[in-house]
Amino acid sequence: MPRIALGLSYNGGAYQGWQSQLSGLTVQDKLESALRQFCDNPVSTLCAGRTDSGVHALMQVAHFDTPLQRSSHAWVRGTNSYLPRDIAVQWAREVDPAFHCRASAQSRRYSYVLLQSEIRPSVEAGRVGWAFGEMEQSPMAQAANYLLGEQDFSSFRASQCQALSPVKTMLALDIHRRGAYWRFDFEANAFLHHMIRNIMACLVQIGQGKKPATWMAEVLAARDRRAAAPTFSPDGLYFLGPRYDAGWSLPVQTPTFDWLP
Repeated sequence: MPRIALGLSYNGGAYQGWQSQLSGLTVQDKLESALRQFCDNPVSTLCAGRTDSGVHALMQVAHFDTPLQRSSHAWVRGTNSYLPRDIAVQWAREVDPAFHCRASAQSRRYSYVLLQSEIRPSVEAGRVGWAFGEMEQSPMAQAANYLLGEQDFSSFRASQCQALSPVKTMLALDIHRRGAYWRFDFEANAFLHHMIRNIMACLVQIGQGKKPATWMAEVLAARDRRAAAPTFSPDGLYFLGPRYDAGWSLPVQTPTFDWLP
């Protein structure tokens, strides 16, 4: 059967993460419901990276197999007609049956957008994280360097994490500031459950001068979740999508990527 790959964006504020649950209040549940109505048949999907409750995505990639023949344009418009307004298919491609949205990914990318302000977010509520105190970039950048390369990230791993190994390879961790907004860009071969939010909590403490940059190395070496800071809010976390070999001819980002500060 043909295999269809979809690129989706969504605001995760109203959903209990990606993965299907009995409540039906997940992104996967909404997508499969829309596909079932459009195809008039049950459809089972897989995704490139499962997101938690409240986490957003700019290019979640999912795939499914179907005997139906539709144009790429029809898959996008037809599926979107049955999706809630905070979830949208951005593109659709028929791919080789050997393609697997998760296993074919070479790396995965996330951004965390943080508002530094004495006043909590209002218009941006749910779409940005928040830090009350002033932060310095230099110590956070120094701390980020300790996380690069292949590392045991047990100290940043949630107790519910189902990954077979805590060892992951952090390819990049870049920090930028634009006015009152900070943006933290992460890229790794894979991530553990809550890994980015737990790293963010430590980076913020270092940026605010509560801990030295070298503390990040100590937390990493401890390989113990209790050594790190409490898990940070999901509000400003965005899944930017996976990277695939160019041979799959899939988009590398969606137009909504430019929204981020």
